[in-house]
Amino acid sequence: MAAAIKVRTDYTSADLRRFSRRCEDADQVRRLLAVAHILDGGSRSEAAKIAGVTLQIVRDWVLRFNEGGPEGLATRKAPGRASILNDEQRARLAEQVEAGPIPAAHGVVRWRLADLAQWVWDEFRLSITRQTLGRELRAMGYRKLSARPRHRGQKPEDIDIFKKSSLPVWHKSNEGSGRERR
Repeated sequence: MAAAIKVRTDYTSADLRRFSRRCEDADQVRRLLAVAHILDGGSRSEAAKIAGVTLQIVRDWVLRFNEGGPEGLATRKAPGRASILNDEQRARLAEQVEAGPIPAAHGVVRWRLADLAQWVWDEFRLSITRQTLGRELRAMGYRKLSARPRHRGQKPEDIDIFKKSSLPVWHKSNEGSGRERR
Protein backbone atom coordinates (compact mmCIF):
# COMPACT_ATOMS: atom_id res chain seq x y z
CA MET A 1 0.00 0.00 0.00
CA ALA A 2 1.32 3.44 -0.93
CA ALA A 3 2.02 6.05 1.69
CA ALA A 4 -0.61 8.74 2.18
CA ILE A 5 0.00 12.08 0.52
CA LYS A 6 0.92 14.74 3.07
CA VAL A 7 -1.55 17.57 3.52
CA ARG A 8 -0.15 21.08 3.46
CA THR A 9 0.14 22.52 6.95
CA ASP A 10 -0.10 26.26 6.36
CA TYR A 11 -3.86 25.99 7.08
CA THR A 12 -5.23 24.55 10.30
CA SER A 13 -8.47 22.62 10.61
CA ALA A 14 -9.97 25.66 12.39
CA ASP A 15 -9.03 27.84 9.38
CA LEU A 16 -10.78 25.42 7.03
CA ARG A 17 -13.89 25.26 9.21
CA ARG A 18 -13.97 29.05 9.40
CA PHE A 19 -13.61 29.25 5.63
CA SER A 20 -16.40 26.67 5.18
CA ARG A 21 -18.81 28.79 7.25
CA ARG A 22 -18.36 31.73 4.86
CA CYS A 23 -18.49 29.55 1.75
CA GLU A 24 -21.72 29.37 -0.29
CA ASP A 25 -20.76 26.32 -2.38
CA ALA A 26 -22.09 23.23 -0.57
CA ASP A 27 -19.76 20.84 -2.38
CA GLN A 28 -16.74 22.97 -1.48
CA VAL A 29 -17.87 22.99 2.16
CA ARG A 30 -18.04 19.17 2.13
CA ARG A 31 -14.51 18.99 0.69
CA LEU A 32 -13.16 21.51 3.20
CA LEU A 33 -14.66 19.64 6.15
CA ALA A 34 -13.21 16.33 4.91
CA VAL A 35 -9.73 17.87 4.67
CA ALA A 36 -10.23 19.54 8.09
CA HIS A 37 -11.00 16.10 9.54
CA ILE A 38 -7.72 14.80 8.12
CA LEU A 39 -5.83 17.79 9.57
CA ASP A 40 -7.38 17.02 12.97
CA GLY A 41 -5.66 13.63 12.81
CA GLY A 42 -8.61 11.60 11.51
CA SER A 43 -8.09 8.87 8.97
CA ARG A 44 -8.81 9.38 5.28
CA SER A 45 -11.24 6.49 5.39
CA GLU A 46 -13.25 8.30 8.06
CA ALA A 47 -13.10 11.52 6.01
CA ALA A 48 -14.40 9.60 2.99
CA LYS A 49 -17.22 8.11 5.06
CA ILE A 50 -18.15 11.53 6.48
CA ALA A 51 -18.16 13.10 3.01
CA GLY A 52 -19.98 10.15 1.44
CA VAL A 53 -17.33 9.50 -1.20
CA THR A 54 -14.61 6.97 -1.95
CA LEU A 55 -11.06 7.04 -0.67
CA GLN A 56 -9.77 7.91 -4.17
CA ILE A 57 -11.91 11.04 -4.27
CA VAL A 58 -10.55 12.16 -0.89
CA ARG A 59 -7.05 11.63 -2.28
CA ASP A 60 -7.94 13.86 -5.26
CA TRP A 61 -9.29 16.51 -2.88
CA VAL A 62 -6.04 16.46 -0.89
CA LEU A 63 -4.08 16.97 -4.11
CA ARG A 64 -6.32 19.88 -5.11
CA PHE A 65 -6.04 21.38 -1.62
CA ASN A 66 -2.24 21.07 -1.65
CA GLU A 67 -2.12 22.78 -5.03
CA GLY A 68 -4.61 25.62 -4.54
CA GLY A 69 -5.54 25.83 -0.86
CA PRO A 70 -9.23 26.24 0.08
CA GLU A 71 -9.95 27.90 -3.28
CA GLY A 72 -8.60 24.78 -5.00
CA LEU A 73 -11.54 22.80 -3.58
CA ALA A 74 -14.15 25.04 -5.25
CA THR A 75 -16.49 23.41 -7.72
CA ARG A 76 -15.07 23.86 -11.19
CA LYS A 77 -16.79 23.65 -14.54
CA ALA A 78 -15.56 20.92 -16.84
CA PRO A 79 -13.63 22.38 -19.77
CA GLY A 80 -15.62 20.44 -22.37
CA ARG A 81 -14.44 19.10 -25.67
CA ALA A 82 -11.76 20.97 -27.60
CA SER A 83 -12.83 22.82 -30.72
CA ILE A 84 -12.33 21.09 -34.07
CA LEU A 85 -11.26 24.30 -35.81
CA ASN A 86 -8.22 26.30 -34.77
CA ASP A 87 -8.00 30.11 -34.89
CA GLU A 88 -6.52 30.24 -38.39
CA GLN A 89 -9.22 27.94 -39.76
CA ARG A 90 -11.93 30.00 -38.05
CA ALA A 91 -10.53 33.16 -39.64
CA ARG A 92 -10.59 31.55 -43.09
CA LEU A 93 -14.14 30.33 -42.49
CA ALA A 94 -15.20 33.86 -41.50
CA GLU A 95 -13.65 35.23 -44.72
CA GLN A 96 -15.55 32.64 -46.73
CA VAL A 97 -18.86 33.44 -45.02
CA GLU A 98 -18.35 37.19 -45.49
CA ALA A 99 -17.40 36.80 -49.17
CA GLY A 100 -20.41 34.61 -49.86
CA PRO A 101 -20.57 31.74 -52.31
CA ILE A 102 -19.68 32.00 -55.97
CA PRO A 103 -22.53 30.20 -57.75
CA ALA A 104 -20.32 28.91 -60.57
CA ALA A 105 -17.64 27.61 -58.22
CA HIS A 106 -19.65 26.48 -55.20
CA GLY A 107 -22.93 25.56 -56.89
CA VAL A 108 -25.07 27.50 -54.38
CA VAL A 109 -26.39 31.06 -54.18
CA ARG A 110 -26.31 31.29 -50.38
CA TRP A 111 -24.41 29.41 -47.70
CA ARG A 112 -26.14 26.63 -45.81
CA LEU A 113 -24.46 24.74 -42.99
CA ALA A 114 -24.21 21.66 -45.19
CA ASP A 115 -22.41 23.70 -47.87
CA LEU A 116 -20.02 25.23 -45.36
CA ALA A 117 -19.32 21.80 -43.84
CA GLN A 118 -18.41 20.59 -47.33
CA TRP A 119 -16.19 23.65 -47.81
CA VAL A 120 -14.41 22.89 -44.49
CA TRP A 121 -13.83 19.31 -45.70
CA ASP A 122 -12.52 20.47 -49.10
CA GLU A 123 -10.31 23.14 -47.57
CA PHE A 124 -8.96 21.53 -44.38
CA ARG A 125 -9.90 17.83 -44.67
CA LEU A 126 -11.83 18.10 -41.39
CA SER A 127 -15.14 16.33 -41.00
CA ILE A 128 -17.54 18.55 -39.06
CA THR A 129 -21.25 18.10 -38.49
CA ARG A 130 -23.78 20.81 -39.29
CA GLN A 131 -24.66 21.16 -35.60
CA THR A 132 -21.02 21.64 -34.59
CA LEU A 133 -20.41 24.08 -37.43
CA GLY A 134 -23.53 26.01 -36.44
CA ARG A 135 -22.22 26.21 -32.87
CA GLU A 136 -18.83 27.44 -34.13
CA LEU A 137 -20.43 30.11 -36.32
CA ARG A 138 -22.69 31.22 -33.46
CA ALA A 139 -19.65 31.55 -31.19
CA MET A 140 -18.00 33.66 -33.91
CA GLY A 141 -20.97 36.05 -33.81
CA TYR A 142 -22.91 34.88 -36.85
CA ARG A 143 -26.69 34.39 -36.74
CA LYS A 144 -29.08 32.85 -39.20
CA LEU A 145 -30.99 35.63 -40.91
CA SER A 146 -33.78 35.15 -43.40
CA ALA A 147 -36.19 37.51 -45.09
CA ARG A 148 -39.75 37.65 -43.89
CA PRO A 149 -41.85 35.40 -46.12
CA ARG A 150 -44.12 37.11 -48.63
CA HIS A 151 -46.81 35.48 -50.72
CA ARG A 152 -46.11 35.69 -54.44
CA GLY A 153 -49.62 37.02 -55.14
CA GLN A 154 -49.53 39.72 -52.48
CA LYS A 155 -50.64 43.17 -53.71
CA PRO A 156 -49.65 46.39 -51.92
CA GLU A 157 -53.19 47.80 -52.12
CA ASP A 158 -54.59 44.71 -50.35
CA ILE A 159 -52.35 45.37 -47.36
CA ASP A 160 -54.14 48.67 -46.67
CA ILE A 161 -57.53 46.92 -46.60
CA PHE A 162 -56.41 44.72 -43.72
CA LYS A 163 -54.97 47.65 -41.79
CA LYS A 164 -58.38 49.17 -41.02
CA SER A 165 -58.41 50.70 -37.63
CA SER A 166 -61.32 49.99 -35.34
CA LEU A 167 -62.98 52.40 -32.94
CA PRO A 168 -61.83 52.37 -29.34
CA VAL A 169 -63.89 50.20 -27.02
CA TRP A 170 -65.52 53.12 -25.18
CA HIS A 171 -66.85 54.52 -28.51
CA LYS A 172 -68.48 51.21 -29.30
CA SER A 173 -70.15 50.96 -25.90
CA ASN A 174 -71.69 54.45 -26.19
CA GLU A 175 -73.08 53.85 -29.69
CA GLY A 176 -75.34 51.02 -28.60
CA SER A 177 -76.72 52.61 -25.40
CA GLY A 178 -78.39 55.64 -27.01
CA ARG A 179 -76.98 58.08 -24.50
CA GLU A 180 -74.03 60.37 -24.75
CA ARG A 181 -71.21 60.64 -22.39
CA ARG A 182 -70.82 64.02 -20.66
